[in-house]
Amino acid sequence: MKKPFQQLKQRGDIIRQFTPNWFTVTMGTGVVALIIAELPIASAFFWQLGNGLWHFNILLFIFFTVLYALRWIKYPTEAAQVLSHPTMSLFLGAIPMGLATILNGFLKFGVTLYGDVAVQIAESLWYIDVILAVLIAWAVPFLMYSRQQHQLHSMTAVWLLPIVACEVAASSGGLLLQHLEVSQHAVMILLGSYVLWGISVLPAFAILTILMLRLAMHQLPAKDMAISSWLALGPIGTGALALLLLGQQAPQVLAVVELKQVGEFFQYAGMFGSLILLGFGVWWLGIAILTTIQHLKTGLPFNLGWWGLTFPLGVFTLAVLNVAAQTGVNGITQIGYALAILLIGLWFMVMAKTVHGFYCGTLFFSPCLKRYLEQKA
Repeated sequence: MKKPFQQLKQRGDIIRQFTPNWFTVTMGTGVVALIIAELPIASAFFWQLGNGLWHFNILLFIFFTVLYALRWIKYPTEAAQVLSHPTMSLFLGAIPMGLATILNGFLKFGVTLYGDVAVQIAESLWYIDVILAVLIAWAVPFLMYSRQQHQLHSMTAVWLLPIVACEVAASSGGLLLQHLEVSQHAVMILLGSYVLWGISVLPAFAILTILMLRLAMHQLPAKDMAISSWLALGPIGTGALALLLLGQQAPQVLAVVELKQVGEFFQYAGMFGSLILLGFGVWWLGIAILTTIQHLKTGLPFNLGWWGLTFPLGVFTLAVLNVAAQTGVNGITQIGYALAILLIGLWFMVMAKTVHGFYCGTLFFSPCLKRYLEQKA
């Protein structure tokens, strides 16, 4: 039997080589926990299964946070190299998105388990999540413009990661409003969530436009980045989900400031806008599948980027299920359940490979550290 971490030169490399892309594991696991609880067959069982997975995800997030904090404490100069790396810095956006799945879980599972305190925890985590998301949405693109070197031919959908966190926070705001008293405070959360949506979705679509140009001019991404094609579903699915969740709450919330009719417009516009976005997402899903199949012919190397198969598809699935719930169209519901089953299957596959890579130590690799050490040499 292989010894744990045998691929590492020393056990300390678990900390020294720890990178923010590990938080994509919490993104994918968290969204799967939320979706499992939506399955109709033996719903009590699936609710408990989702609840267990959500608690497991909390432990994962805490574990990864401790490891990444220790890296900054023990190796601050090496850890800071992430800010100059053109790829790894983009994964800083995975931190607030992983946190968002946890706060959403407090609203999905925690209210039943822990009562009103779960809403208070979720609200506090939402504000933390918003601050992190906005700071990363500003800081990482600015670093791209000022300190890093990028070329069009090497661009991938990973560029979306620091941007999408804001619209994930916006959709969480919509969920939070379902549990808060209708007040001026709720109005601020609603309007603030729409602002977060704008911070994220508009730059994300600018990136998608450039990405389409890059694919046409320079062909498919390299094998090690092939799964990144699925990331485009993230801003599309989350953008649709946020419009649905916020629009559903808008009429009663805006009634507080005598703008109920505006809220009703937001609700109808959210429904229409989400359908348009989901249509765009169906097109991207087809492109992502075809890209993956093309690379599978010659073999795809496993890396943490494979978690791009989970969270983007997860938020897209949640948006489809939300459309089904708000329209009552059974056909849409069945499509959502089919996507959920596909997602769960992908999660099991990627998690199994991740556990194996974690045990062997092959997934602990920091490209920014490697480049830093080469420059010093």
